[in-house]
Amino acid sequence: MKICCEVLLVSRSGYYKYLRAKRPKFNNLLLTETKALHTQSRGSYGSRRIAKALQAKGYQVGRFKARSLMRAAGLECKQRRRFRKMPRVDPNLKAAENVLNREFAVSEPNKVWVCDITYLDTREGWLYLAAVLDLHSRRVVGWSLAEHMREELVHDALSMALGRRRPGKTVLHHSDRGSQYTSEDYRQFLKRSGFDESMSRKGNCWDNAVMERFFGSLKSERTDGQRYETRKEAKDDVIDYIEMFYNSERLHSTLGYVSPKSFENLSI
Repeated sequence: MKICCEVLLVSRSGYYKYLRAKRPKFNNLLLTETKALHTQSRGSYGSRRIAKALQAKGYQVGRFKARSLMRAAGLECKQRRRFRKMPRVDPNLKAAENVLNREFAVSEPNKVWVCDITYLDTREGWLYLAAVLDLHSRRVVGWSLAEHMREELVHDALSMALGRRRPGKTVLHHSDRGSQYTSEDYRQFLKRSGFDESMSRKGNCWDNAVMERFFGSLKSERTDGQRYETRKEAKDDVIDYIEMFYNSERLHSTLGYVSPKSFENLSI
């Protein structure tokens, strides 16, 4: 022991003091609950969300205690990677004004929907995802997955959102200036469906930051590190993330640490 202390430049008295120090002890049930929440979130929950989830189960746990629980259980939170935007702007098509203007706090559902496209790699080739998100609750209300990124991809996602929500009033539709959203067919579809248009400024991803954040969450919490053999495998995983976790279970700090589904139920 003497040699180890000398090599590590630690005094023997300091080492024995460390051994005698009291460390937090947690009951097995609390550790089990923490591990279950970590597993349920696929490792995406950090100490804040773990604490909020445990509080919802009736435990008196703050962020720092949650952090200690995670350490005791050997758990780590996945780190979000920087999201890279796809260059899809068609300079020959006229875009709408940025009506949304980064006003992301929306007081009621079906008032502002934001839209965008991202992509996933599989051994069969690219899989493209178009999504529609309600800014009020951050809920994904429409999505479409396909092996192409033609106008039909975004059209199908918006059609799903319309079928599910049936807004019955004018909705502000915000997107980037991608060729799918600026196409004549898609804009005519928006007009027929009673939407007002808004588009991000050229090259400014922050104008659609909430949707960018959703895609970042999808990738850091679910698809990063996955090697999908087929497009179907990737599609099933994305649908599971959106419908079974993100919309229904994931705790959002913006919503007071409840899920989009719960937030909408509380707003009724």
